[in-house]
Amino acid sequence: MHLLVCAYIFSGCGDNSKSPQPLSEAEIPAGMFVVTPLEESGSNTEKKPEAPEARLEVKRARFFSYVLPEGWKLQEDGQFALTMVAPDQKALTIMVGNSGLFPDYPPGRFVYDKLMALQPQNLQIADGQTCAPIKGFQHAFAFPVSYSIGGVPCRGLVKCHIAPYYGGATMAITAALSEAKQWAGYSSWLPLVADQVAAVDGAAFGMRGVMQQNIETSTAYAEAAREYRDWSQRNWQAVTDHRNATQDRQQRDFRENLGAVQTWHNPYDNQRPLELTTQYSYYWVDRQGHVLGTNDPSVNPNQGSTGDWQMMQKRQ
Repeated sequence: MHLLVCAYIFSGCGDNSKSPQPLSEAEIPAGMFVVTPLEESGSNTEKKPEAPEARLEVKRARFFSYVLPEGWKLQEDGQFALTMVAPDQKALTIMVGNSGLFPDYPPGRFVYDKLMALQPQNLQIADGQTCAPIKGFQHAFAFPVSYSIGGVPCRGLVKCHIAPYYGGATMAITAALSEAKQWAGYSSWLPLVADQVAAVDGAAFGMRGVMQQNIETSTAYAEAAREYRDWSQRNWQAVTDHRNATQDRQQRDFRENLGAVQTWHNPYDNQRPLELTTQYSYYWVDRQGHVLGTNDPSVNPNQGSTGDWQMMQKRQ
């Protein structure tokens, strides 16, 4: 069987970043032909869409102001509680509080009581660690939590904020919760968003002015916005990369089925596969980017040649 010489011109093959020189007529043995394979397809040459701007918007309800991530919805707005839910319904923030509690009410018990309103299964609350309270409170403890809803594992961070006064205390939790498999992405910014609730009415929690603050200019708000933008950019890039890979695979399959071509791995450049005609069963490539095709498995272009040829494998 004769070998088919394919002068395939591309950049970045092996150690040579320039296009190979075309073969002269003297270099083409009798019965061999120079052909030009199909050009590469794929979305890597297309301009990728830019990520949408991630915004945290300050909103005001009757009793509280709060920070709403883009696409999220306010689900509950009352005198004692405020809840926001993610677009996919798989993450949420909760702020809920009460005034008139005993001064020695255990913060862990308060967290447990409020989370049980979600009707979780197997609620686990880790030991609390001291943390910075939101404005208007004197003490705070952070509790990592885990539970299940309808058999779906969930995780989160709940902070209990305490404002003691003579004969009693006001306590509130700010909770950031999500499905367990999404928590790694939310953990850096969602707790900061949950902490941005601020009282704007004296009747909040049944005690006047306990949480009044200016969240639009707060350092915590700026940090939450930065973390949210970083997360949004990473999440958008992952979606874009997955979509591009899917499109590349679909385009390759379509071209192979319609155009009688197959995609082959290039051992000298794994990032740039070659699309070659199905006319031949075996292909070899050298460092300069020339490709030899044959139907004879016994033919080896390295025999009697000073070149460095490697056999290519079909891309699955």
